[in-house]
Amino acid sequence: MSTTQTDIKPAKRSLPPLMQLTDEAAERLSALYAKAETGKKLRIGVSTKGCSGMSYQMDWVDDAAPTDEVVTDKGVTVLIDRKATLFLIGTVMDYKTDKFTSGFTFENPNEKGRCGCGESFHV
Repeated sequence: MSTTQTDIKPAKRSLPPLMQLTDEAAERLSALYAKAETGKKLRIGVSTKGCSGMSYQMDWVDDAAPTDEVVTDKGVTVLIDRKATLFLIGTVMDYKTDKFTSGFTFENPNEKGRCGCGESFHV
């Protein structure tokens, strides 16, 4: 039996995870889920905003929408708006605290640039 070109299937390349959480982000979300936001989940999306065109959007929701992607990392679940998935593939969410501010940050390999104030990005 001979093998033709049409019989050989290309190897599937594995995709990076949609989103990962650092230990700090997982700890902070766990604390929020346990206290102030009990019974809710964090939904992450991307909206059109700012001078670079896109901005991360985070909202507390009671339930996942039928179109939400559910990401669980380090025992913590976040929801991803399906419209944002292509912009977020491979993103790492972190929680940083410094002398004057604290908050969630995103390291997104799809970003091609950010505005000067850091509020928005473009892909």
